[in-house]
Amino acid sequence: MPGIGMQPAMKKILLFLGLFLLMPFAAAQARDLPDFTELVEAQGATVVNISTTQPVRGSRSQYGPFGRLPFDENDPAFEFFRRFFPPGQDDVFPGLQTRSLGSGFIISPDGHILTNAHVVDGASEILVKLADKRELRARLLGADARTDIALIKIDALGLPVVKLGDPARLKVGEWVIAIGSPFGFENSVTAGIVSAKSRVLPQESFVPFIQTDAAINPGNSGGPLFNMRGEVVGVNSQIYSRSGGYMGLAFAVPIDVAMEVQAQLKSHGRVVRGRIGVVMRDVSKELADSFGLIKAQGVLIDAVERDGPADRGGIVPGDVVLRMNGELVRQSSDLQRMIGSSKPGSRVVLQVWRKGAMQDFIVNVAETLDGRALAAASARAGKPAEPRGQSENESENENGNVSAMDNRLGLRLAELSAAQRKRLRASGGILVVDAQGIAAAAGLRRGDIILALIVKGAQTDVRSVEQFNVSVEQIGKAATLTLRVMRGESQTFVSIKGHNENKW
Repeated sequence: MPGIGMQPAMKKILLFLGLFLLMPFAAAQARDLPDFTELVEAQGATVVNISTTQPVRGSRSQYGPFGRLPFDENDPAFEFFRRFFPPGQDDVFPGLQTRSLGSGFIISPDGHILTNAHVVDGASEILVKLADKRELRARLLGADARTDIALIKIDALGLPVVKLGDPARLKVGEWVIAIGSPFGFENSVTAGIVSAKSRVLPQESFVPFIQTDAAINPGNSGGPLFNMRGEVVGVNSQIYSRSGGYMGLAFAVPIDVAMEVQAQLKSHGRVVRGRIGVVMRDVSKELADSFGLIKAQGVLIDAVERDGPADRGGIVPGDVVLRMNGELVRQSSDLQRMIGSSKPGSRVVLQVWRKGAMQDFIVNVAETLDGRALAAASARAGKPAEPRGQSENESENENGNVSAMDNRLGLRLAELSAAQRKRLRASGGILVVDAQGIAAAAGLRRGDIILALIVKGAQTDVRSVEQFNVSVEQIGKAATLTLRVMRGESQTFVSIKGHNENKW
């Protein structure tokens, strides 16, 4: 028989038909992919390269008597200096300097440029390279380490300026691009999507970061993050990395936050922030259940600075702040940012959940203190501290009726003696002699003093061990309760989540 199978001519015909049928689908797919070319052409000239020079600071014991040596560790000269010059103290050698690179973008035709504070930190010289290859020296107008924003100025006119966007309109999953100088490669363009919004990072409570997976590397710092409309929505600031390079997690300061900061830097050279003198925390699901809240949102006031703005305004520990000036407060970083951006001397209205009801309080905002004054204010606020503990002799000699057996929370309790009440200035409360089981797991410790019991928004002051144990027995095993506790010199709240098991 003739060869079995499809003839070559037939194969070609079917292949052609297949390609013909797939063409509309391929064209549709191509139309769905973003085109960044026009955006880059329109906005690329607004992005600048920033190089800085800093005096070297280092340890003589590590780098020799001349500070950090200008040699690679594999260079024989490095080994020579390391071997033949004795160790010394930390020092700065003025003859040695180091250079670093970053990015920025132009926000005014007369040369105001936004970048990161860490890009220009400690710089003795700042050099800006424009897209047209001009290189101009810049002067620092101000920097704010808490938001990592700096404002610099070059002497030039008629410069191209970025368009500013609204970060509130950003949606997770939306395309964004970054333009900057990673590792010194000028005007590099990378693309990604918005991975998350209002991301809170450790020690960065004043910034609701935009998280993106656009490739950001050293040198991108201070550069703009654009949306697809060609508007700047963020200032690229940080990356999460175990290697020092890109790993898919990058964070940008929202442009509205950055512009608020630059306005103050331009006017005053520094940023003035408000404060009300409280220690706060996020409201967990357990706390929400105990306080009778429908949702786990808002800010629980742990402690209030004595005679501070919040204290004078009527705020007390145990209040849950749900709104400020009508704006919803979802978490502690929200309230910190709202208060911080309030002008000192202004009045704010805090909408507070207290004992199962909403109340409004007017608080006069004060100015944020410097480090030393802030530490003193934290002490006055009773910032949570480690328990001071109690000696066995004190326990034997001072404690009154110690409960003969643990209650179902796993607590062994004792009445406070008159001397203890006087020392603590407490009219009520009972002492935790020992904590086991779910009480210990929740965080209660020996030496804690239980002041109040909170269940479903109802707060009961604790006067005696018997009263406390009876109250606990009357609470359903599935209920979540919260204890207001004095620990050391401060007050805090401990939630114990209920369940239906026999042991609670």
